[in-house]
Amino acid sequence: MAINKLHDEFHSIDLGPEGWQLPDGYPEDALAEEKILSGSLDYAGKRGSRTRLLRFKPGFMSDVPFTHDYWEEVLMLEGDMTVGHDGKGNGGEKFEGVTYAVRPPGAPHGPFKSEGGALLLEIHYYDPA
Repeated sequence: MAINKLHDEFHSIDLGPEGWQLPDGYPEDALAEEKILSGSLDYAGKRGSRTRLLRFKPGFMSDVPFTHDYWEEVLMLEGDMTVGHDGKGNGGEKFEGVTYAVRPPGAPHGPFKSEGGALLLEIHYYDPA
């Protein structure tokens, strides 16, 4: 199966307000936004690959763990994120600065919160058939 990404040489990425959108599955008031850099996922066909930036604004908090059917690699480029709190913001493990995670399909992760905000680079992909 071919990866659905185009050849794209180095270019500037605008981190300003243009081109960001609410990620699929997040409520309107989530304080989270994504910018797709390359590719896409076909959820129904369980194929594809996507690279995106995910930005948590200060005060972001999810209240339940996430689970999805694709691989996910996450590099936190800057900021802070607490992983695994009790759903009300208590407890969990706090990470700051450059950190990395990789998750296979079906692995629950979160809930997450960020006090000062965070910028993540994420790569999502389905196993090739």
